[in-house]
Amino acid sequence: MTEQTAPTGTPTGTDAQDAPMLHAKGISKFFPGTIALDDVELTLHRGEVHALLGENGAGKSTLIKCLTGAYKRDGGVITLDGEVINPASTAESQICGIGTVYQEVNLLPNLTVAENLYLGRQPMRGGLVSRKRMVAEARRVLRDYGLDVDPGEPLTRYSVAVQQVVAIARAVEMSGKVLILDEPTASLDRDEVQLLFSVIRTLKERGLAIVFVTHFLDQVFEISDRATVLRNGRVVGTRVLSTVSQHDIVTLMLGRQLEAKVHDRQTGAAGEMLLEVDGLGKRGMLEPFSLALRKGEVVGLAGLLGSGRTETANLLFGAVPADGGVLKMHGKEIRVGNPREAVRHGFALCPEDRKTEGIVGDLSVRDNIVLALQARQGWMRPLSRAKMNEIAEHYVRTLDIRLASLDMPIRLLSGGNQQKALLARWLATSPDFLILDEPTRGIDVGAHAEIIALIETLRQQGMSLLVASSEMEELVAYSTRVIVLRDRRQVAELTGAEITAQNIVHAIADEPARGVA
Repeated sequence: MTEQTAPTGTPTGTDAQDAPMLHAKGISKFFPGTIALDDVELTLHRGEVHALLGENGAGKSTLIKCLTGAYKRDGGVITLDGEVINPASTAESQICGIGTVYQEVNLLPNLTVAENLYLGRQPMRGGLVSRKRMVAEARRVLRDYGLDVDPGEPLTRYSVAVQQVVAIARAVEMSGKVLILDEPTASLDRDEVQLLFSVIRTLKERGLAIVFVTHFLDQVFEISDRATVLRNGRVVGTRVLSTVSQHDIVTLMLGRQLEAKVHDRQTGAAGEMLLEVDGLGKRGMLEPFSLALRKGEVVGLAGLLGSGRTETANLLFGAVPADGGVLKMHGKEIRVGNPREAVRHGFALCPEDRKTEGIVGDLSVRDNIVLALQARQGWMRPLSRAKMNEIAEHYVRTLDIRLASLDMPIRLLSGGNQQKALLARWLATSPDFLILDEPTRGIDVGAHAEIIALIETLRQQGMSLLVASSEMEELVAYSTRVIVLRDRRQVAELTGAEITAQNIVHAIADEPARGVA
């Protein structure tokens, strides 16, 4: 493939001589201590679906908010249909011609479909809202979008997909030039996605410029003409999708061309079967999957953001109730309907977002470390202060948690030390099965290396671990097996010498694995 170095590619299926519908150049946005966007350029053409891609924190949401006036940008110029615009709010951006629809439909469920479609611009007659006319016009508009629904019914009567189409219709009718779709398919099943795509194709034929934000690469290649990839607040490339592969896009998102590395993990140390999972899943969140895990195994979960890594962890831990499936522990069927039951069976989970789902910021380090153990024992049987100190001091020494005192609020610790304290909380329960969701995200290099070493130590001691990570080199370093997820389903399992960063990328991109030495 010939490398494209220009920030924007030439669109296919459009007149290259036409001026862009929207051109954003030099867009910058700064927050205290952070450069969220750095000289970003984006060009949208009429009748184009343009995917905006990047991992979590790449700058996608910030760019959308700058384009729509939700954020005041710190630099750059936005031109829409040949005119410079400076929207100071989302309402102003709608007047200019830019509409946005988010994953969580921003409509009023207690109102009818027609009332939502015409909210703030209802047809009037004699100083009163003409409901009959509003319903008739809404029915005509929605039929243009392929919907044959009763506009007089409450919005909540209809599926999320129909609500998405109503939100799109409202945004287009109010704006009509640029439509930004931010994760519109995240809560839809396959049939509902196709309904949405038919609407997008209709709008494309009408000449709208459409921005499509998603983590599902299959959908990107199905519906989009071009893609712009952001990483760390900068544009790293714009590609015409008919000229590149999913592997090329994944490599852009991850920031480097990954080299093959032969995996030399000795898998013979794995012991007896610990956990067997069959058909665990949840409609709209994760397709049913199976998993067998032996003592002393580290199974890695790989996949892009939105692939189903966190959903897998939450289903196994009972944080989200599954629709069905069977779990066996030591060969006996068990029930894990909630985290309390999971802990009782020897499960432990360190969540991805430690600040909101893990630590209790205002509690002391000591209290955070003993929290899970105390909960399992029951609050009517409190641990003594001496026992709490003994447990906390043991893990502070073992994990090298650096702190001024056990009494200090855990929020005052560094990210790496917070993560180690969270690990200490679950290790104190002596779990058989430890689930780690992004255990090294947002921590310094030293703490990063210590946690990697800890995973290997726990494996050697016979603990079973499931580790979800976006860092492929990490997974290669410590996994005895790697399960690859894409679009909320398991698509591959790599073992032994197959476990290389390059093979993981190929599996994510749905391409055959390259030869392994």
